[in-house]
Amino acid sequence: MLPRWLLLPRLGVNLPPTEPYVPRLGDIMNTAQIRHMKLWFAGKSANWELAAYEARQLKASLAEAASFYQGIPVTNVTTMAEPVQAVAAAIEAKDAKKFSKAYGDLTIGCNGCHQSIGRGFITMRVPDVSPFGDQQFAPQGKR
Repeated sequence: MLPRWLLLPRLGVNLPPTEPYVPRLGDIMNTAQIRHMKLWFAGKSANWELAAYEARQLKASLAEAASFYQGIPVTNVTTMAEPVQAVAAAIEAKDAKKFSKAYGDLTIGCNGCHQSIGRGFITMRVPDVSPFGDQQFAPQGKR
């Protein structure tokens, strides 16, 4: 595979190799959406190790968005801290009922953030069908 600095000009992107790459906000949020879905399926399958991993990754995506895009109101970032922590606590306790409630609250928080920045047309929900046919969410040995 070609190094990035050689590949980008071939794709019509001319970034000097000294400029740091900043992912687009939409790309960060698409990654967060995938983490949001995987978190649900891992938690519902009681795969607490995977759920904890996805929760950490989701938190990192939100932090990355806030650090790269200063236009996101700080209150949006801080209001997401509580629902993310509640999900993490439910995962740590391996409590499916608390997980479902905390996940619902997290989803409401996502939608509140989208509304506040004029992106209310992006509405999250608890997924009902996994788009991840290539991943098993049940813990190893519990298929």
